[in-house]
Amino acid sequence: MSDGKRILELDRYEHSLLLHSLNEQRNQMIKEQEPTDAVDAILLKLIDALIARVRRGWWRSEER
Repeated sequence: MSDGKRILELDRYEHSLLLHSLNEQRNQMIKEQEPTDAVDAILLKLIDALIARVRRGWWRSEER
């Protein structure tokens, strides 16, 4: 398996859904007294993820 990075494009709804799902998983793991290190790391990456701006206008033209 490759150790390369993966890029995942999410809209606001998908980002929020993923964030809340991971938080629920983390809370469940805390209740069951399981380590949450992996989920914590993913949550931090998701929270710190950059928002790409969509460029619109004449500079996006293929004929340029």
